[in-house]
Amino acid sequence: MSVITESNQNTNTNGKEQNTLFPVFLKLEKLNLLIVGGGNVGEEKLSAVLNNSPEAKVKLVASEIFPPVRDLLQKHSIPYLEKPFTPGDLDGIDLAIVAINDKEISAEIHALCKERGVLTNVADKPALCDFYLGSIVQKGNLKIAISTNGKSPTISKRVKEVLNETFPAEIDDLLDNMEKIRNSLKGDFSEKIRQLNSITSGLSVSSPKPARKYKPLYFLFYLILAVALMWIGHIVFPYLLG
Repeated sequence: MSVITESNQNTNTNGKEQNTLFPVFLKLEKLNLLIVGGGNVGEEKLSAVLNNSPEAKVKLVASEIFPPVRDLLQKHSIPYLEKPFTPGDLDGIDLAIVAINDKEISAEIHALCKERGVLTNVADKPALCDFYLGSIVQKGNLKIAISTNGKSPTISKRVKEVLNETFPAEIDDLLDNMEKIRNSLKGDFSEKIRQLNSITSGLSVSSPKPARKYKPLYFLFYLILAVALMWIGHIVFPYLLG
């Protein structure tokens, strides 16, 4: 999720538009999330939340709850109310996702959330969003959020596909090894950063980027990079402990 201001588009020194969203990762098990809507969009939002944060503190309110949504709620023991939204539903809420097919009611809920300081995402209404739900790439502990500044969810999905194909599942083993290396290093924070920079400096590539039209080579480039990272974890870590 990326928290945004009223305007999230700006230009850089070259006069080109840039994405000014500030990416954050939320601990939804420590926040109270309300989802308004029990239809197809509500199911999509609820599934996205649970896939990324299985222990998220969620409740759902909807005038009508479709069977697949009800099954999902009951499977995860999520509290829900099958009734129209009322202002009292926002009591104790930190974040809200509005997933209903009614522009006027969506705008009213957003206004109530703003009065209470509740950050809100209104499905398919970028102007009424305080944060976006982007495409997510996850391989174990590695999680990458993708944003196109609300311009093209399709491009986000394509980038997600590329990254999912690029990073092997073994990347999580690399993260475990790098954590062990970091924990074994001596010295203060600055010294540890210096040592980690030294260990990983060989991974930087100064050669031109592979041409996208040669898709197999493009994937091979990143696969070699991932293998190199894993090699560092398996070789350097035992050396440091020795």
